[in-house]
Amino acid sequence: MELLFPLLLVALLVPMFLGVRRQKREAEKVTQMQDSLKIGDQVVTTSGLYGTVVELDDTTVDLEIAEDVVTTWLRQAIREVRTDDQVSTEETGSETTGSDTTEAVEESAEQTETRLTKD
Repeated sequence: MELLFPLLLVALLVPMFLGVRRQKREAEKVTQMQDSLKIGDQVVTTSGLYGTVVELDDTTVDLEIAEDVVTTWLRQAIREVRTDDQVSTEETGSETTGSDTTEAVEESAEQTETRLTKD
């Protein structure tokens, strides 16, 4: 009975210790990835926004999220850098999703205004 309590403590503390070590390793990998960002990297932010790095600072990153649309983000907001394989797979996957997809048609300024002002 005297050995039961120390064994129970060991059984509970060892998994906690291993979990903390794993979290530290993951945090170091994320920090290293954020520090190694370079212009032209395609990234995903923590809020799920896709963009391309166009300018870097010590604490901020400027992302181009659409043509000629640049936003400024903290480096810590970058969740992952997308590799060329991920980008090309997503582009080809979206083109071959099925034959029932329709082409997007750009509407005129008058059509947009009419659509937005309808009651």
